[in-house]
Amino acid sequence: MKQLFKIALTISILIIALGFAIFDEHNEIVNKAKVKPNIVIILADDQGNADAGYQRSPSTISTPAIDKLASEGIVFTDGYASAYVCAPTRAGLLTGRYQQRFGFYTAGDSRQGMPLSEITLAEVLKKEGYQTGIFGKWHLGLTEEYHPLSRGFDEFYGFLGHGAHDYFDLSCKENSDDFHQCIYRNNETITDTGYLTDNLAREACSFIRNKANKENPFFLYLPFNAVHWPLQAPEEDIKKFNSGDPDRDIQLAMIHRMDIAVGEVIKTLKSEGVYENTIIFYFSDNGGAARVKADNLPFRDFKQSVYEGGLRVPFIMSWPLEYEPSVCNEPVISLDIMPTVCALVGIDLPDNRVYDGKNILPAVNGELKEPLHDELFWDGNQNKWAVRQGDWKLVSPKKGVTELYNLSEDIGEIVNLAIQYPDKTNALKIKYDTWRNEMATPMGNKKKK
Repeated sequence: MKQLFKIALTISILIIALGFAIFDEHNEIVNKAKVKPNIVIILADDQGNADAGYQRSPSTISTPAIDKLASEGIVFTDGYASAYVCAPTRAGLLTGRYQQRFGFYTAGDSRQGMPLSEITLAEVLKKEGYQTGIFGKWHLGLTEEYHPLSRGFDEFYGFLGHGAHDYFDLSCKENSDDFHQCIYRNNETITDTGYLTDNLAREACSFIRNKANKENPFFLYLPFNAVHWPLQAPEEDIKKFNSGDPDRDIQLAMIHRMDIAVGEVIKTLKSEGVYENTIIFYFSDNGGAARVKADNLPFRDFKQSVYEGGLRVPFIMSWPLEYEPSVCNEPVISLDIMPTVCALVGIDLPDNRVYDGKNILPAVNGELKEPLHDELFWDGNQNKWAVRQGDWKLVSPKKGVTELYNLSEDIGEIVNLAIQYPDKTNALKIKYDTWRNEMATPMGNKKKK
């Protein structure tokens, strides 16, 4: 009898222990769900569509970190930048709105600065308790009121000014015309050493490791200037490549070095125990540039073009805690990132303005009953524009010329169908005209007071 009692008691203890274990596991899952995810946006500069190993690229490309992010995340096959040059895309990214709505059409508009009436993703997240940091190329204004620390960011390391920056010369020439190229740490200009791409990763990793940032959710914006001209890379990296074109070898080395930087950021997220609950977006601000021997295949043309080569880019999202690896073929655009982040975090977008970006989660989850976007539009106020509706794309590469392509049958935009399908051509032209008339006067056309 005593033996049976001992057995029964042991079984009871085991059942109770199992119950507590299940309860603890449940609580752990619930607690995880209550923790707001961290947000990381990694923005490459002028990266060609095929200049990432996972994008059908030749084996000469070395991007293991980006490839791994793609293999563990969601790859968008039809991911677009909102402009064919860098600054307008960055303005649209941080606002969730067609940058044309506030007159930001060209890279030169960065000299005036993104209008102060615009609300940035950093400002929205900061109000929700997020620590915010930007490390890299700002390109949205040069004076104090347009500075990142005036637009919702708590920390800044990088440069304010125009597209290109020397990768090795990080000195500050305050009395020269290149003052806007000074490296800033927050509001102070500094002289630094090293290779700029490495430094941006160093600063981003330091931000992640910061104790305060671990106790609160964080928003890390990492806008590289790589792989933008000038062609510069550490000599030891250049020697790893032998494409037959010395300039291409430097470009490959720059891509490789940026990939190392991406890998360092991901490694730090993992070592700090926050990777699983971090939402990561990775994409390029426009197509690769011909000047630096970028590869945009299978698409036509390069940066500064409204053909696919100027607009369609590598585009990845990752959130290991919530999403399994997958591929999404729905057309998405960089404007979608802000509304998607707000939806994931449970934040309502400000209701006093139009948002053109969409929450992409229904597309990722296979829940769309209609297209995510009725149309997508591009216009840099340079007599070239494009509109995509479904598989159809109307392109005006120069004033007075319109070309129609079916992207599902002609991804290289070779066969112009405008004459064959005049009704479709006219309908898309009307769509474009209607949209363009809703946009603001270009900043460059406004006289400064």
